[in-house]
Amino acid sequence: MERLFIDRRDAGRQLAERLGAWAGRDDVVVLGLPRGGVPVAFEVAAALGAPLDVLPVCKVRMPWQPELALGALSSNGAQYIDHRMVRESGIAPSRLDEELEKAREELARREALYRGGRALAPVAGRIAIVVDDGMATGAALKAAALALAPLRPARIVAALPVAPADGPRRVGDAVDELVCVQMPPNFMSVGQFYRDFEQTSDGEVNELLERAAGRRCAG
Repeated sequence: MERLFIDRRDAGRQLAERLGAWAGRDDVVVLGLPRGGVPVAFEVAAALGAPLDVLPVCKVRMPWQPELALGALSSNGAQYIDHRMVRESGIAPSRLDEELEKAREELARREALYRGGRALAPVAGRIAIVVDDGMATGAALKAAALALAPLRPARIVAALPVAPADGPRRVGDAVDELVCVQMPPNFMSVGQFYRDFEQTSDGEVNELLERAAGRRCAG
């Protein structure tokens, strides 16, 4: 099995090459989905010369298969639930409510930790490039797009190092454009395409956000 990326930073540099058309523009903002999307987004923002911010998202997980997302929650009360998957899984409504509450608590924790009451970088009329370290179901990207839509960005671009071959179908019309380094047919999980896929820590997320902010001030 081919490992496409050394780690998330390498994935971000490769992804940035696919986003060169947006480089040097003053109407672009890069938004990383925590936690794993932020190291990728850091490299993308650096290459494009664009500001970096974090858009908190939290997956609603299948209780007996936590790596599988039934949906996701994001800022502004945005919520995406894959109702077909919910029906096929046979999860009881009460159990789904429990998972939703867990996701709300984790989302609130991330909002407080990564944003601390600070407003999201302005996106109205701008190109919002939403970056994650990969996509399996598309739930996180759909929740992120729902959170951004009321803020009226000019365009929502989903940018990913890797996604399933049917990634465009999974995302649907939730975003205006999907940019992906690779969409291999043998997709089983995002982590299979990384040599190093260690979990990104909260500390690393905040460190990269601070470095990106310092870089912008210095520039």
